[in-house]
Amino acid sequence: MTDDRFPRLSRRGALSSLMALGAAGMGSGARADTSAPSVPAAPTPPQAPDRLRKAEPNASHPSPADQPGVVSRPVVKTQSDIFYRPTIHFSPTSGFMNDPNGLIFDGTRYHLYYQYDPFAPYAGRVHWGHATSTDMLHWQDQPIAIPETKDGEAYTGCAVMDTTNASGLFDPGPDGKIQDGRTGGGMVAIYTRATPQRQAQYLATSRDNGQTFTEYAHNPILDIGSNSFRDPQVLFHKPTNQWVMVIAKSRLHQIAFYASIDLIHWVHLSDFGPSGLFGVDYECPNLIEIPLEGGGTRWVLFVSVNPGGPTGGSITQYFVGTFDGTRFSPDDTVIGLTDFAKDAYALQVYSGMTDGQAVSIAWFGNWQYCQELPTQSWRGTMTLPRTMTLRRDFAGWIRLAQNPRGLEALRGPAIPFPATRLAAGSSTQVSLPPGTALDLAISVTVDERPHGLPLGDKGRTGRFVIVFGNEQGESLTIGFDAFSGQLWLDRNDLRGFEQPFFTGEFSTVLNPDDRHFEVRIVLDACTLEIFANGGLSVGTALIYPVAPLDFLRLEASGAAATVEKLALYPLQKAMDRETAV
Repeated sequence: MTDDRFPRLSRRGALSSLMALGAAGMGSGARADTSAPSVPAAPTPPQAPDRLRKAEPNASHPSPADQPGVVSRPVVKTQSDIFYRPTIHFSPTSGFMNDPNGLIFDGTRYHLYYQYDPFAPYAGRVHWGHATSTDMLHWQDQPIAIPETKDGEAYTGCAVMDTTNASGLFDPGPDGKIQDGRTGGGMVAIYTRATPQRQAQYLATSRDNGQTFTEYAHNPILDIGSNSFRDPQVLFHKPTNQWVMVIAKSRLHQIAFYASIDLIHWVHLSDFGPSGLFGVDYECPNLIEIPLEGGGTRWVLFVSVNPGGPTGGSITQYFVGTFDGTRFSPDDTVIGLTDFAKDAYALQVYSGMTDGQAVSIAWFGNWQYCQELPTQSWRGTMTLPRTMTLRRDFAGWIRLAQNPRGLEALRGPAIPFPATRLAAGSSTQVSLPPGTALDLAISVTVDERPHGLPLGDKGRTGRFVIVFGNEQGESLTIGFDAFSGQLWLDRNDLRGFEQPFFTGEFSTVLNPDDRHFEVRIVLDACTLEIFANGGLSVGTALIYPVAPLDFLRLEASGAAATVEKLALYPLQKAMDRETAV
């Protein structure tokens, strides 16, 4: 029951009201203030609490490469750089990579721009790196697209196709054509230029399909005088015939919406929040309309948080709701997380996709330890591209479902592994090809536990465990507990990397009172992606064994299990990098 006599307050507004009440009413002899009401102070732009940084932009992660006196050391390649290099996930040739940005399909090629320090394997001196692909799997490196300049580092942003030349920035050449024989517009990048004092939004245009960009002569296009205002994403909203920008007021935990008809002049529409997880910075907002399985669509607002994730460090949360071209309205007060582990951050969606497809890529990392990983010449990788849909779960909630996009094209001949029935306490095992990425799809039902047995420590009604291991005693396990209907991931028994925040155990609920589970696992060098329950539960985790994981073992404990489906494939190398194979 609600009382409409009282306005709804944000969590910060409520806290401020309580503090004001305490100051006014808790002292002895306090009385009502009968003086005229004061005029509210003008709102101040969002500022990061630490305004004393002199060398690097305000963000909740350190940028060692920005520190004064830092001299770039020669890049030294080690065996770890080769051993842990993925074969099907994108990683930079050298240097440090984090957020994806500017994800766009131009009608012919998919573009992956990314936050990039080309000089050292540490954050800082941010440029836009660039790669292109025709299938989002085989990537070709391209020259740096947008460099750091005297106006600041090139922080996260987006790219859109200005096909009608709404910006007026694509003047025709002598032949009346602009690029590639077209008479329309071209590609526009909108991104944050960041300095210690300011974060403002800049625009650049490309006349060669995103290979090179020229900055707009009258930048910035949006500057509210803040050093905590970043990561614009722009989409065209057809019902209102306008461009809409979604951007983070990071320390205020608000997402601002702006509108424009020309991509240059922007008008503030509304703010969403504060809402969601507690944390330090809200970053990398993305808004997209996603199909709902069974019919219809919903708008989904993705917001990344760092630090503040329930598993520690950085995480991406999402809200499901409606968007009318001015304001985002969530369906309810429930927030979702894109991952049950801790190594997927700064999710960004592709613009320009056909047929209403919703496809995303996230940074495969966590700010708690990404600059201490065992590789020396390069750090950072991206998740596989993921197709996103919405689906109602067992309780009727609308949730995000993510599944790898097009990965079947990389499959080689299946690895024979006949396993259909495992008795309680038994296991079966198969050897794995060294250094090869793997795609495992398995569907299992665990039997009822026989009556009269002690509960023991192997699960009250049975567990099914998937183990990737080696003869050195290392193991990576993904398991299902049939009593609770939960899935777990354990990377603790891998010994290639230790760090206080590099926690090893994660879990997720699948379906209660259901002894059946399905999971798809993609293992590629230092990367692990788990897609369970049709993609409703996704786990993304970095893994660092000291030796190759050369066998796969299936175990049943506490009760027998039936394997209804098991398919194990090697995946062909897609990246032109020096790897273990």
